Amino acid sequence: MIDPLEMNLDELRAALASLVPAHAAFDGWTDKALAMAAAALGVPADRARLAFAGGAAQMIDAWFDAQDKAMLAAFPPERIAAMKVRDRIRELIFFRLTLARPDREALRRALAVLAMPNNAPAAATLAWRSADRIWRLAGDEATDFNHYSKRAILVGVYGSTLLVFLDDESEEMAATRAFLDRRIEGVMRFEKAKARWRGGARRFSLTRFLGRLRYPAA
Repeated sequence: MIDPLEMNLDELRAALASLVPAHAAFDGWTDKALAMAAAALGVPADRARLAFAGGAAQMIDAWFDAQDKAMLAAFPPERIAAMKVRDRIRELIFFRLTLARPDREALRRALAVLAMPNNAPAAATLAWRSADRIWRLAGDEATDFNHYSKRAILVGVYGSTLLVFLDDESEEMAATRAFLDRRIEGVMRFEKAKARWRGGARRFSLTRFLGRLRYPAA
């Protein structure tokens, strides 16, 4: 492992990303929380502040990015290949929630920070990035409108599930998992209905339709 005192700023951000939440739970996403994380790592607080010159939003960004990378490492291709698509999405989301479980209060505070009007662009970017990574890891290769619709839907599913997760005191997050299952099942029903509609649309014949208007059945 690289000596923390010899890390460049990118390496330092990555090293601090998973240390700040434990302190942010009590002190918020502040310089105080960052200084405590820096002390735990053994680097000066001013060096840590330089790594996170963007403030709270940048700290949260680094934490979410670390969670995404942990998810990518935990689901190699052979593990993903053995699952159905809906199971891939479910397990990837649940894995990220499991990672965040020890730091739920830090997550609650992070969402409050991102909900501020000046952080709206950052919030949208982070949500889209995680949704995109989940879909890519799940094997999605869509490049048409579906590329965007799938990610937009997933942002909604993940966001609503987070609200349940934050207050879930059930054993092994059973309430969160049940809610997530219902949301995914609802999305799958919608996708099936959309596919049937598209199938019907492709079979539609304008010539036949106009012929029926001109020569109605007796």
